[in-house]
Amino acid sequence: MAMVDELDSVVSYVAEVLSGAVDGDWSVPAGDLEWSCAFTVEHVGQALLHWSTQLAVNAETGYVRWRSQVQNGAPPAGMIDFLEAAGRILGLVVQAAPAGTRAFHPWGIADPDGFAGMGCVELLLHGKDLADGLALRYEPSAEVCLRVLTRMFAHRSDELADLGADSWTALQWVTGRVDLPGRPSVQPWKWRATPLDEVWNPTPEPAPMRFMV
Repeated sequence: MAMVDELDSVVSYVAEVLSGAVDGDWSVPAGDLEWSCAFTVEHVGQALLHWSTQLAVNAETGYVRWRSQVQNGAPPAGMIDFLEAAGRILGLVVQAAPAGTRAFHPWGIADPDGFAGMGCVELLLHGKDLADGLALRYEPSAEVCLRVLTRMFAHRSDELADLGADSWTALQWVTGRVDLPGRPSVQPWKWRATPLDEVWNPTPEPAPMRFMV
């Protein structure tokens, strides 16, 4: 299954979970983050939209310079709409991208499938931050997490195969979110959004100007 299908599934799941807090206080911290839930939603939506524009113009050497944000005073339902719309737009751009499309990310010049996978990781991890902050139940699909792990963390496949943890816990471990007994902490960590049949250069040149949001 292509990562764009997983992205569609993850967008739907996270939006559905967050809909349980449309009357909640989104000024509270998102889990262990210093960010509020409102800021975290905006951050995720910005990432998804920026990746969309990277693909849309084949920006292979740096970031497209633009900014997106949630409208001031938007209620929780509007924040969820922003997040979901950003995810859907990324999915549509991925589907429409011509064969061979590549675009810049600091960890490698990614293909459309890689950008969809990046969207999955971003949504899954920050979805938990938001759910924790808003006291919502959060249990992402084990099958989806496994496919995301297989595509985005193939460079750690040997460790993951021997981990003895469920796929959601494994995804949190490989992204430095949780520690597991007898296992070293994964810091720093990187996903691999480049095609798996290519040699991976996780630090492509030229180094970009720092991206400001």
